[in-house]
Parts: sequence; C-alpha cells; structure tokens
Amino acid sequence: MAFVIAAPCTDVMDQSCMVVCPVACIHGDTEKDRKLYIDPEECIDCGACAPACPVEAIYSEYDVPGRWVQYLDIDALWFRKPDAARAKVAALKDGA
Repeated sequence: MAFVIAAPCTDVMDQSCMVVCPVACIHGDTEKDRKLYIDPEECIDCGACAPACPVEAIYSEYDVPGRWVQYLDIDALWFRKPDAARAKVAALKDGA
C-alpha cells in the first residue's frame, strides 16, 4: 500500500483527492461510508492526493501517525469486506 486515508476524513469525505488521482484508486460510497478509501493494489504512490486533501487525512504508509496506523488495514479491508471496514471506522470514530 502506498497511501492511506486516516481519521480526519471520517464524516468529511471531501473528494478533492478523487479528482486529482490519476489512476482513480480512491473510492467510497456516499450512502454507506463515513470516509474514503485508497485501494492498495491500484495506488501508484504518486502522492497527488495528499496535498489535495483539505483535512490532511492522507499519508504515505510510512508516515501515518501512530494513532492512525490501524487505517492501513482498514483501507485494504474495504476492498475485500466493505461492511467490516465500515464497522471498524465506526468503532474508532465513535470511541467504541
């Protein structure tokens, strides 16, 4: 995985990052999701998304702040089991 979207995106989902991504690897369902997700298989590590994010939620996998490292697994999980990823985001954001 090259980049990950962490907690600051939760309940924001600005989508500026989606517009600048050259490979369209950022996804999310505005009806079901509370944040956007970067596909670790499609991301080409270009970094175009990070400066486009108005809430500074996007990090290189090597630069994710310690308190948000679990988002590395959550982003990858969304592409296999979206409901499981949604549950993890809800638990983290809601303090459960």
